[in-house]
Amino acid sequence: MSRFKNEVLHLQAHVKTLRLAGGALFFVALLLGLGWWSAPRSLTIHVPPDLRSGSTRKWWDVPPESVYAFSFYIWQQAQRWPTNGEEDYPRNLKALGAYLTPSCRAFLQQDFEFRRGNGELRQRVRGIYEIPGRGYGDDPSARVRTVSVNNWIVTLDVSADEYLGSEQVKRALVRYALKVVRSDVDPERNPFGLALDCYAHAPERIEIPPPPALPGRPSSASAPLQGDTP
Repeated sequence: MSRFKNEVLHLQAHVKTLRLAGGALFFVALLLGLGWWSAPRSLTIHVPPDLRSGSTRKWWDVPPESVYAFSFYIWQQAQRWPTNGEEDYPRNLKALGAYLTPSCRAFLQQDFEFRRGNGELRQRVRGIYEIPGRGYGDDPSARVRTVSVNNWIVTLDVSADEYLGSEQVKRALVRYALKVVRSDVDPERNPFGLALDCYAHAPERIEIPPPPALPGRPSSASAPLQGDTP
């Protein structure tokens, strides 16, 4: 009888072990399910534009060329007045609000009110474009300075043109030093995960040396700068 009793006790202990193992597996599966549920459904990966060679990137790393492209695109859109600056400027600030920090939005709102008070917006058409030879590819280290993994300073050399009707009233060659910060707060409205924090320092007027004259032709003088504000 003792042999049969020992066998029964052995089977009962085995069943208890299987129950404990099943409970542990259920607990592990529950943890895995919770981790899967809380994992992000999408990740923003910044891929450099030049894909002629392979690239290995950490998913949280933002390459400087992406920072520059973002900065120039958003700033160009913010400074574009297609028909009437008095209406286009505030509309731009509202449309691009997700790409600007709160302090930058407040600063640009003050800039709008200042320009409107000085009569610099009514019926004005404005646009900026990159000065040839002053883009990111011409001198990458001078265009993007990495402050930290979440902060950059981008230098843009652009030409700002303004028109009143058919008459050009301003052409300014300007250097903007813009602060860029990581901002992953609203992927639905801002898939870049970056935001402009306005100026690192005040905009600067710059001059481009005239191109060398061709043999037999006089060199042309550069156009004078006009207007008070960039």
